[in-house]
Amino acid sequence: MAGGFRDDVDKTANMIVYLRNGDIDRKKWDGCLAVIPGVRPYAWSWYLDIMAPDWEALVDDDYDSLFPLPAFRKYGYRYVATPLFMQQLGSFTPDSDKQVKAEEFLGFMPEFFRLIDLSVGQAARAEGYTLTERTNYELSLREPYDSLWFSYDSDCRRNINIAHRYSQEIVDNVSPHELVSLFRNNIGRRAGVIRDVNYRRLQQLMDYCTSTGIGKLLGVRSPKGKLLWGIFVIDTMNRITLLFTAGSRKSRELRTAYHVIDSIISANAGSGKTLDFAGSSVPSIALFMKSFGGTKIAYYRLYRNTLPWPARLLK
Repeated sequence: MAGGFRDDVDKTANMIVYLRNGDIDRKKWDGCLAVIPGVRPYAWSWYLDIMAPDWEALVDDDYDSLFPLPAFRKYGYRYVATPLFMQQLGSFTPDSDKQVKAEEFLGFMPEFFRLIDLSVGQAARAEGYTLTERTNYELSLREPYDSLWFSYDSDCRRNINIAHRYSQEIVDNVSPHELVSLFRNNIGRRAGVIRDVNYRRLQQLMDYCTSTGIGKLLGVRSPKGKLLWGIFVIDTMNRITLLFTAGSRKSRELRTAYHVIDSIISANAGSGKTLDFAGSSVPSIALFMKSFGGTKIAYYRLYRNTLPWPARLLK
């Protein structure tokens, strides 16, 4: 394998290899993920192909373990960064300790990636990297709905009861363009999603998931048919991921978000699936997710910057 690895690593002692995008065997990649319970959607090759089209990877022992690298280039420098709508990646392995394996992968990170800013599922520690904890919430749907209902916070139950005072039919005829437009027109700029390419990729992801049956778009409309609130849901590997939501001021008055999330929980109660709220660093949204009785799940930001001055100041 061509250069890029750390010179102080004995490359004969390990089967880890760095693969450029065109060298990745998608069938073997997805075959590895298929035997790992509860894999989040972000690591599948189709997800990476859409959201990080030039992604690369570290692979161990002929696709026995994986470490995807959303790779980019800017101002002549190569870097790895977590794209929007891809909450976390990291080490994926069916047998090994995922944290130990992630740290092993980091030892083989090509040095030509001068900036690493990657969200991962493991508390991996390696020389030269800083590690910052982030928070997600997940809810086990093993119990019947009655039990799940009483695990909600009292404020959550109150908001659901308020929502039920209004006629709010949940529909599945929401288009990707419609949902993205609702987001852009309400909170897009405040949320930091301001580049057209982010929206185009998100719409491509929605199109792919809805056409293959692994995703759906739900919403609530006004009496005149205007979309008031909507959500994009991905259902893979017994994991329901609430990937993207958008709402209007009117939907906040109607507590529509509480109504739809409660309906999703009710429809899947007792299934044994996991409801993944997909995290948020916004305190009010984190509080909303927590109110449904979910469990706090940590993930981590890995950061390393070896850019020369003043390029290291660039974002």
